[in-house]
Amino acid sequence: MTGKSSVFFHLSVFPDALPGKSIKSSGARQHLDISTLQKVFRFPLMASDVSVIDGSELLVNVVYTVCVRLNSFQQCRTKPMFSVAPRRSLPDVKNPCWFEELRGDVSTDPYGSNLFDRSFRQIQLIFEQLSGSFTQRLTRHDGRLQRLRCLPYFYITGQPKCGTTDLYERLRLHPDVRLTPPKEPHWWSRKRFGIIHSGERPQTRFPLDHYLDLFDPVALQIQQSLLGNSSSNIITGEASASTMWDNDAWLYLYGNSTGAEPPSLVQDFIHALQPDTRLIAILRDPVERLYSDYLYFGTANKSALDFHQKVCESLRMFEGCLRDAGLRACVYNSTLNKAMSVRLQVGLYVVFVLDWLSVFSRDQLLVLRLEDHALNPRLSMSRIFRFLSLGALSDQRQRQISKSPVSNPRRASDRDLGPMRPATRELLTLFYSPFNQRLAEVLQDESFTWDL
Repeated sequence: MTGKSSVFFHLSVFPDALPGKSIKSSGARQHLDISTLQKVFRFPLMASDVSVIDGSELLVNVVYTVCVRLNSFQQCRTKPMFSVAPRRSLPDVKNPCWFEELRGDVSTDPYGSNLFDRSFRQIQLIFEQLSGSFTQRLTRHDGRLQRLRCLPYFYITGQPKCGTTDLYERLRLHPDVRLTPPKEPHWWSRKRFGIIHSGERPQTRFPLDHYLDLFDPVALQIQQSLLGNSSSNIITGEASASTMWDNDAWLYLYGNSTGAEPPSLVQDFIHALQPDTRLIAILRDPVERLYSDYLYFGTANKSALDFHQKVCESLRMFEGCLRDAGLRACVYNSTLNKAMSVRLQVGLYVVFVLDWLSVFSRDQLLVLRLEDHALNPRLSMSRIFRFLSLGALSDQRQRQISKSPVSNPRRASDRDLGPMRPATRELLTLFYSPFNQRLAEVLQDESFTWDL
């Protein structure tokens, strides 16, 4: 297919190139020629840049080529981002895993250059242990050495300050779930672009290989099951609370212009690699979420008055954007998001949910409310276990999971600041209410209005 001048894309990936920019159903495709793609990418694009095996890989190949070129890594321009991951996984393993052929000197430390161990001390220790037994874990097939590689079976995608840590910690108590640190690698939304911390400029990109290394402890346990001639029901996942909403990396690739929207989102990449994955989102009243977010991430001079002032300022900025651009453009406007002193956009859940449902089917996305989880964690965890097709638990294990202490509660010093001002609550309720109503319609569940 090298040299072809036209390709297929998901309709939802390039809204700027489509009439009406409306949400399209999953699986829809449109034929786009090179001239159309150039309008989207805003710089010359050659036909050779878009030659790949099939449409699902094409999305990844093109965007990776563009990102590489913009960062002047010309030597990588013909390598698809996900080329290390095959289209099919092992049939006797529930979790998506495959054997990867090894090339080169296998005696060198396979984790020596991994960028994650520079950020997480716990990861350094795990990699040191894995490195010592690396050659013993290799298998041989047709005279070639292989290692087992795995991706997450599920993703807890968000939202921040909505209970993702508590879900994660309770999930790991299920005997068929293996979760390894860090809880939030933020690879899909940030580190694959080279963004270490939110708001920073890109540095060195974290390749997919480095992300896969995080799941090697799980791969080792699955491999032991396979060596015992049995199938494996073990699954793994991760819980980066930025996955659902954070697409700010596009600021450094495209910049912002009036009415501009990202040409593709995190979910487009996940779908390209894992079209059958499972997604879990937990949400809370966006008014309460914003105050919790302010208390957790704020530093000096936190107070109910300071929060009120920041809310008023951010509301003026966001509403000013809406006068010049559409809702979706403002939600994904990286410049605006960085300028606002509180993260209003994170609570506009319906925008993100609709975008995820434009790529994944409804039965792949489980949406929970923190309020329900806090009231009855046993029920919410049972819903998650069914969603992930996990085995039944004994009554004793169910009690252990449901009675575990709440993870990541509000700090005592933040509790001492008291609640937000009634006037602040009124402003935020007025702002979020229409979006909550729309979310309830999309999910067909009135509890997501948070009016009950």
